[in-house]
Amino acid sequence: MRIVVLVKEVPDTYGDRKLDLETGLADRGASERVLDEIGERALEVAMSYADKNAGTEVVVMSMAPEAAAASIRKGLAMGAGSAVQIVDEALVGADLGVTARVLAAAVKRTGFDVVITGNLSTDGSGGVLGAMLAEHLGVPQLTALAEVELAEGAVSGTRATDFGTAKVSASLPAVISITEALPDARFPNFKGIMAAKKKPFETLSLADLDVDIDPATAPQSIMTAVDMKPPRAAGVKIVDEGDAGEKLADFLLENRLA
Repeated sequence: MRIVVLVKEVPDTYGDRKLDLETGLADRGASERVLDEIGERALEVAMSYADKNAGTEVVVMSMAPEAAAASIRKGLAMGAGSAVQIVDEALVGADLGVTARVLAAAVKRTGFDVVITGNLSTDGSGGVLGAMLAEHLGVPQLTALAEVELAEGAVSGTRATDFGTAKVSASLPAVISITEALPDARFPNFKGIMAAKKKPFETLSLADLDVDIDPATAPQSIMTAVDMKPPRAAGVKIVDEGDAGEKLADFLLENRLA
Protein backbone atom coordinates (compact mmCIF):
# COMPACT_ATOMS: atom_id res chain seq x y z
CA MET A 1 0.00 0.00 0.00
CA ARG A 2 1.23 3.49 -0.80
CA ILE A 3 0.06 6.20 1.61
CA VAL A 4 0.59 9.86 0.74
CA VAL A 5 0.47 12.17 3.77
CA LEU A 6 0.00 15.90 3.17
CA VAL A 7 1.95 18.11 5.57
CA LYS A 8 2.35 21.85 5.84
CA GLU A 9 4.84 24.25 7.38
CA VAL A 10 3.03 26.91 9.44
CA PRO A 11 3.93 29.73 11.83
CA ASP A 12 4.41 28.44 15.36
CA THR A 13 1.06 28.39 17.16
CA TYR A 14 2.65 30.02 20.21
CA GLY A 15 4.57 32.66 18.26
CA ASP A 16 3.56 35.99 16.75
CA ARG A 17 1.30 35.87 13.71
CA LYS A 18 1.32 38.83 11.40
CA LEU A 19 0.01 39.76 7.97
CA ASP A 20 1.96 41.58 5.32
CA LEU A 21 -0.36 44.54 4.78
CA GLU A 22 0.89 45.05 1.23
CA THR A 23 0.24 41.53 -0.02
CA GLY A 24 -2.36 40.29 2.46
CA LEU A 25 -0.27 37.16 2.97
CA ALA A 26 1.00 35.74 6.24
CA ASP A 27 4.40 37.05 7.25
CA ARG A 28 6.08 33.68 7.70
CA GLY A 29 9.23 35.27 8.99
CA ALA A 30 7.48 36.81 12.00
CA SER A 31 7.87 33.66 14.09
CA GLU A 32 9.43 30.22 14.03
CA ARG A 33 8.08 27.94 11.28
CA VAL A 34 7.13 24.40 12.24
CA LEU A 35 5.40 21.36 10.78
CA ASP A 36 1.69 21.66 11.49
CA GLU A 37 0.66 19.40 14.37
CA ILE A 38 -2.42 18.05 12.56
CA GLY A 39 -0.17 16.99 9.68
CA GLU A 40 2.08 15.18 12.14
CA ARG A 41 -0.96 13.34 13.50
CA ALA A 42 -1.91 12.36 9.95
CA LEU A 43 1.60 11.00 9.48
CA GLU A 44 1.28 9.05 12.74
CA VAL A 45 -1.84 7.32 11.36
CA ALA A 46 0.15 6.26 8.30
CA MET A 47 3.20 5.17 10.30
CA SER A 48 1.10 3.17 12.78
CA TYR A 49 -0.29 1.16 9.86
CA ALA A 50 3.16 0.81 8.25
CA ASP A 51 4.64 -0.49 11.52
CA LYS A 52 2.24 -3.45 11.41
CA ASN A 53 2.16 -4.05 7.66
CA ALA A 54 5.41 -4.76 5.86
CA GLY A 55 5.67 -3.36 2.36
CA THR A 56 3.72 -0.20 3.15
CA GLU A 57 5.22 2.90 1.54
CA VAL A 58 4.64 6.25 3.23
CA VAL A 59 5.28 9.46 1.26
CA VAL A 60 5.12 12.94 2.82
CA MET A 61 4.09 15.68 0.41
CA SER A 62 3.84 19.44 0.68
CA MET A 63 3.32 22.46 -1.58
CA ALA A 64 5.63 24.95 0.09
CA PRO A 65 8.47 27.44 -0.45
CA GLU A 66 11.97 26.04 -0.82
CA ALA A 67 12.81 27.13 2.74
CA ALA A 68 10.25 24.64 4.10
CA ALA A 69 12.41 21.66 3.12
CA ALA A 70 13.80 21.30 6.64
CA SER A 71 10.31 21.02 8.14
CA ILE A 72 9.23 18.50 5.51
CA ARG A 73 12.34 16.46 6.19
CA LYS A 74 11.08 16.06 9.77
CA GLY A 75 8.44 13.78 8.28
CA LEU A 76 11.24 11.57 6.97
CA ALA A 77 12.85 11.56 10.41
CA MET A 78 9.53 10.40 11.88
CA GLY A 79 9.62 7.38 9.58
CA ALA A 80 8.23 8.26 6.14
CA GLY A 81 10.13 6.58 3.31
CA SER A 82 10.26 9.51 0.88
CA ALA A 83 9.18 13.12 0.44
CA VAL A 84 7.81 15.27 -2.37
CA GLN A 85 7.88 19.07 -2.27
CA ILE A 86 6.21 21.28 -4.89
CA VAL A 87 8.07 24.58 -5.25
CA ASP A 88 7.22 27.29 -7.79
CA GLU A 89 7.15 31.09 -7.66
CA ALA A 90 3.78 31.08 -9.43
CA LEU A 91 2.26 29.43 -6.33
CA VAL A 92 2.99 32.28 -3.92
CA GLY A 93 -0.33 33.22 -2.32
CA ALA A 94 -2.19 30.30 -3.92
CA ASP A 95 -5.73 29.83 -2.65
CA LEU A 96 -7.33 26.50 -1.78
CA GLY A 97 -8.60 25.93 -5.31
CA VAL A 98 -5.13 26.26 -6.82
CA THR A 99 -3.55 24.28 -3.98
CA ALA A 100 -5.95 21.36 -4.43
CA ARG A 101 -5.36 21.31 -8.20
CA VAL A 102 -1.58 21.26 -7.83
CA LEU A 103 -1.51 18.70 -5.02
CA ALA A 104 -3.86 16.44 -6.98
CA ALA A 105 -1.46 16.52 -9.93
CA ALA A 106 1.46 15.66 -7.63
CA VAL A 107 -0.48 12.84 -5.94
CA LYS A 108 -1.38 11.35 -9.33
CA ARG A 109 2.26 11.53 -10.42
CA THR A 110 3.45 9.83 -7.22
CA GLY A 111 0.70 7.24 -7.15
CA PHE A 112 -1.42 6.40 -4.11
CA ASP A 113 -3.81 4.03 -2.42
CA VAL A 114 -4.85 6.50 0.24
CA VAL A 115 -4.15 10.18 0.89
CA ILE A 116 -4.22 11.35 4.53
CA THR A 117 -4.41 14.98 5.54
CA GLY A 118 -5.46 17.00 8.57
CA ASN A 119 -8.93 18.48 8.70
CA LEU A 120 -7.71 22.04 9.38
CA SER A 121 -4.34 23.73 9.13
CA THR A 122 -3.58 26.07 12.01
CA ASP A 123 -2.82 29.00 9.72
CA GLY A 124 -5.53 28.94 7.02
CA SER A 125 -8.19 26.78 8.73
CA GLY A 126 -9.96 26.23 5.40
CA GLY A 127 -11.18 22.74 6.20
CA VAL A 128 -12.06 21.85 2.59
CA LEU A 129 -8.80 20.73 1.02
CA GLY A 130 -9.49 17.02 1.55
CA ALA A 131 -12.86 17.25 -0.21
CA MET A 132 -11.45 19.33 -3.07
CA LEU A 133 -8.55 16.94 -3.52
CA ALA A 134 -10.88 13.93 -3.68
CA GLU A 135 -12.93 15.68 -6.35
CA HIS A 136 -9.85 16.29 -8.50
CA LEU A 137 -8.70 12.69 -8.02
CA GLY A 138 -12.15 11.22 -8.60
CA VAL A 139 -12.05 9.06 -5.47
CA PRO A 140 -14.19 8.73 -2.29
CA GLN A 141 -13.57 11.04 0.66
CA LEU A 142 -13.90 10.40 4.38
CA THR A 143 -13.36 13.69 6.17
CA ALA A 144 -12.96 14.84 9.79
CA LEU A 145 -12.37 11.34 11.14
CA ALA A 146 -11.90 10.88 14.87
CA GLU A 147 -10.96 7.20 14.41
CA VAL A 148 -9.32 5.51 11.42
CA GLU A 149 -9.00 1.87 10.46
CA LEU A 150 -6.93 1.07 7.38
CA ALA A 151 -7.02 -2.31 5.68
CA GLU A 152 -6.06 -3.77 2.33
CA GLY A 153 -8.49 -2.29 -0.17
CA ALA A 154 -10.61 -0.32 2.29
CA VAL A 155 -10.63 2.41 4.94
CA SER A 156 -13.20 3.12 7.63
CA GLY A 157 -13.61 5.43 10.58
CA THR A 158 -15.95 7.49 12.73
CA ARG A 159 -16.77 11.17 12.64
CA ALA A 160 -18.72 13.39 15.00
CA THR A 161 -22.17 14.56 13.88
CA ASP A 162 -24.84 16.80 15.36
CA PHE A 163 -26.56 13.68 16.69
CA GLY A 164 -23.59 11.63 17.92
CA THR A 165 -21.13 9.74 15.74
CA ALA A 166 -21.30 8.20 12.28
CA LYS A 167 -19.44 5.17 10.99
CA VAL A 168 -18.17 5.67 7.44
CA SER A 169 -16.19 3.52 5.05
CA ALA A 170 -14.89 3.47 1.48
CA SER A 171 -12.93 1.28 -0.86
CA LEU A 172 -9.45 2.37 -1.89
CA PRO A 173 -8.14 4.52 -3.43
CA ALA A 174 -9.56 7.27 -1.22
CA VAL A 175 -8.80 10.55 0.55
CA ILE A 176 -9.27 10.91 4.30
CA SER A 177 -8.78 13.77 6.72
CA ILE A 178 -8.34 13.39 10.46
CA THR A 179 -9.02 15.50 13.54
CA GLU A 180 -7.05 16.14 16.73
CA ALA A 181 -8.84 13.20 18.32
CA LEU A 182 -6.19 10.96 16.74
CA PRO A 183 -3.04 10.22 18.81
CA ASP A 184 -0.08 12.59 19.12
CA ALA A 185 2.73 12.00 16.66
CA ARG A 186 5.91 10.18 17.62
CA PHE A 187 9.11 12.15 18.17
CA PRO A 188 11.95 11.62 15.68
CA ASN A 189 14.82 9.75 17.32
CA PHE A 190 18.51 10.12 16.51
CA LYS A 191 18.49 7.12 14.19
CA GLY A 192 15.51 8.52 12.29
CA ILE A 193 17.08 11.96 11.97
CA MET A 194 20.28 10.51 10.52
CA ALA A 195 18.39 8.17 8.18
CA ALA A 196 16.26 11.08 6.89
CA LYS A 197 19.33 12.64 5.27
CA LYS A 198 19.62 9.68 2.88
CA LYS A 199 15.96 9.17 2.03
CA PRO A 200 14.56 10.23 -1.38
CA PHE A 201 13.45 13.87 -1.45
CA GLU A 202 11.96 15.00 -4.76
CA THR A 203 11.40 18.67 -5.58
CA LEU A 204 8.85 19.36 -8.33
CA SER A 205 7.85 22.48 -10.27
CA LEU A 206 4.60 23.21 -12.09
CA ALA A 207 6.34 22.27 -15.31
CA ASP A 208 7.16 18.84 -13.87
CA LEU A 209 3.49 18.38 -13.07
CA ASP A 210 2.34 19.75 -16.43
CA VAL A 211 0.09 22.23 -14.59
CA ASP A 212 -0.32 25.72 -16.01
CA ILE A 213 -0.94 28.30 -13.29
CA ASP A 214 -1.27 31.98 -14.15
CA PRO A 215 -0.74 33.79 -10.83
CA ALA A 216 -2.72 36.78 -12.14
CA THR A 217 -5.90 34.82 -12.90
CA ALA A 218 -5.66 31.43 -11.18
CA PRO A 219 -6.99 32.26 -7.68
CA GLN A 220 -10.70 31.58 -7.31
CA SER A 221 -10.90 33.71 -4.16
CA ILE A 222 -9.56 37.25 -4.03
CA MET A 223 -8.67 39.37 -1.00
CA THR A 224 -9.84 42.93 -1.54
CA ALA A 225 -8.62 44.56 1.68
CA VAL A 226 -6.53 43.76 4.74
CA ASP A 227 -5.84 45.57 7.98
CA MET A 228 -4.44 44.87 11.42
CA LYS A 229 -6.75 43.73 14.16
CA PRO A 230 -7.68 46.76 16.30
CA PRO A 231 -6.15 46.88 19.78
CA ARG A 232 -8.26 45.35 22.49
CA ALA A 233 -10.27 47.92 24.44
CA ALA A 234 -10.11 48.10 28.20
CA GLY A 235 -12.72 46.08 30.02
CA VAL A 236 -15.32 47.31 32.50
CA LYS A 237 -14.33 47.06 36.15
CA ILE A 238 -17.11 46.67 38.70
CA VAL A 239 -16.26 47.67 42.25
CA ASP A 240 -18.39 46.05 44.91
CA GLU A 241 -19.97 48.73 47.06
CA GLY A 242 -22.86 46.57 48.11
CA ASP A 243 -24.51 46.78 44.70
CA ALA A 244 -22.08 44.77 42.54
CA GLY A 245 -24.79 42.25 41.67
CA GLU A 246 -27.08 44.97 40.30
CA LYS A 247 -24.22 46.56 38.34
CA LEU A 248 -23.28 43.22 36.82
CA ALA A 249 -26.90 42.52 35.89
CA ASP A 250 -27.23 45.96 34.29
CA PHE A 251 -23.99 45.40 32.33
CA LEU A 252 -25.19 42.03 31.01
CA LEU A 253 -28.56 43.43 29.99
CA GLU A 254 -27.02 46.50 28.35
CA ASN A 255 -24.71 44.35 26.26
CA ARG A 256 -27.40 41.74 25.54
CA LEU A 257 -25.44 39.04 27.32
CA ALA A 258 -28.30 37.87 29.49
